[in-house]
Amino acid sequence: MKTKQSHKELGQRISQLRKRKGLSQEELAARVQLSRPSMAQIELGNRGINIQEFQRFAKVLEFSLDDFVSKDFQVFDVESLVDDQDVQQVQERISVPKLHVAKLKQVLLYILERCAGKPNVGETVVYKLLYFSDFNYYELYEEQLTGAHYRKLPYGPVPQKLDQIIQQMRADGQLERIKTTYHGFPQTRYFPLEKADLRTFKASEKDVIDRVIEQMSDWSASAISDYSHKDLPWLATKEGEEIKYELAFYREAPFSVRNYDEREEE
Repeated sequence: MKTKQSHKELGQRISQLRKRKGLSQEELAARVQLSRPSMAQIELGNRGINIQEFQRFAKVLEFSLDDFVSKDFQVFDVESLVDDQDVQQVQERISVPKLHVAKLKQVLLYILERCAGKPNVGETVVYKLLYFSDFNYYELYEEQLTGAHYRKLPYGPVPQKLDQIIQQMRADGQLERIKTTYHGFPQTRYFPLEKADLRTFKASEKDVIDRVIEQMSDWSASAISDYSHKDLPWLATKEGEEIKYELAFYREAPFSVRNYDEREEE
């Protein structure tokens, strides 16, 4: 289909209409008979849309093809199918993480159970293992793992309120904190005093955490920090601002945990 708009512009319009309708990428992809990776590539502007696909998008998202490809198309001109309260609830479901304290405690215990004995695993490494577990899981399943909020701070993405949670866990006898040195530098380390309750994990959650641990738990604090600084969610966020989970959908290799290089559907 020939249009005057770039793939990027059309992808942005699809993304905006999808969110206005309250659909996840997975849900819209299913309705228009595409894979989730192809859906992500369309919204990124890395993949074109053929006429049959345009027709399916138009039917699901309820727009006119002529209007959609016009220069002056605006999402707010499209008649809303839900009221403002529903839109707000949908946006919260898709975009706003809700911290699950109990789950975060269990994830932290599990990570410490697996790798706290490694001399390189101090506070910085633990923070980054939590970050990649959370964002990798969201990229794969469009669901929160712990729902922790992360901000872009000088030493890398840091989960907010973790200090208070760790204080609670220390008071409850779940872990201990030790101040030491590693290669001449001060290091804060945590050791679990009880095992994580694996009954609180889905198989998919444990699998993602295990993969992160296997990939990164042997890295030094500087290596894992440098790696996190190259991750798109970090790069696309302004200093001091909260890192949005949805930015994980726009990662590229080697950070993406999905394979977006699949063959296009016919």
